[in-house]
Amino acid sequence: MFNFKTRSLKTLTASLCAGVLLSAGATQAQAKESFRMSTLGPGSSPYMVMTHFANTVNKELPEYSIVVNATGVAPKHALDTAKGRGEFFMMSPSIHNYMKSGGGMFGKIKSAQDLSQNLRAVFMFPMGLYQAVTYAEDDIQSLKDIKGKRVFAGPPGGVARRTVETMIRAATGYEAGEDYTSVKLGHESASQAFQDHNIDVYFNATVAPSPVISQIALTNKVRFIGVDMDTFNSNPELQKLVSIPGYSIKPLEPGVYGENQVNEEPVYTIGINVGIATNKDLDEETIYKMTKAYWDGLEAQKESTPWLRNLSLESVFADMNMPMHPGAARYFREIGLEVPEVK
Repeated sequence: MFNFKTRSLKTLTASLCAGVLLSAGATQAQAKESFRMSTLGPGSSPYMVMTHFANTVNKELPEYSIVVNATGVAPKHALDTAKGRGEFFMMSPSIHNYMKSGGGMFGKIKSAQDLSQNLRAVFMFPMGLYQAVTYAEDDIQSLKDIKGKRVFAGPPGGVARRTVETMIRAATGYEAGEDYTSVKLGHESASQAFQDHNIDVYFNATVAPSPVISQIALTNKVRFIGVDMDTFNSNPELQKLVSIPGYSIKPLEPGVYGENQVNEEPVYTIGINVGIATNKDLDEETIYKMTKAYWDGLEAQKESTPWLRNLSLESVFADMNMPMHPGAARYFREIGLEVPEVK
């Protein structure tokens, strides 16, 4: 997992945004090609990784400029990139699974299956855990205790919301809108609402420790809730959920968020791998140069940027369920990796 030092989310976000703007601005006069990259909101691990990727490309390859867009939801980002309306997006194996089958959030989009053939992976990375945090003073000890509560399961229309509501239903039998209120907000608005005590349970699919939750835990006692291993192993709906590409059962350890985390035992939840993906028609040489610039320079940055230590060549193909872009595949083969064949 990623390991962030506790720090202000605003400071962290501002520094990343400044890096993109400065590096892009410095090369604006030289840039020949501009690329759009869509990801999740500030504070999420995809935002961190993908903004770092953009910063690196903008700095090391002056002929290119990547602009990061952190608005909207992942399914729309996939559709936009498949249609050629963007060049890069956060690839979720679970979302791509739905897109390839024309199911889930793509059920009403007739062209989804055909469009899925236009997408190619660049590399995969660990996104983190589905973390459910509550204020310890509220005495919510388990998912069973959320009945009648206000719960942020994820942004409307996103796969995170679908995953969390499925996990809650499987573990408790509770239905969103009937047994608890599934709050309809974006990530940033929801984190603020939780800090204002206008949400009782805040789910966030991110690294542990998350900068957002760490900020809250600085001044508040917090408790994390999840699903016990016996339930994970015996519940057919949960077994089906964790069999989705990119998903696995992972522990959130006690003490990850310091002394204000009241959990004394591991809390089990769902862990996720995601990736950076692009359109199949992007030039092979372009993707090769970007991939090479990023991974060739990554090791040297890990000492000064500790969270980068969790990016590893060992996970660049983890749970990848779309073909790899030829440019990225060329780089990874050059450094001695065996690129899996995915149809």
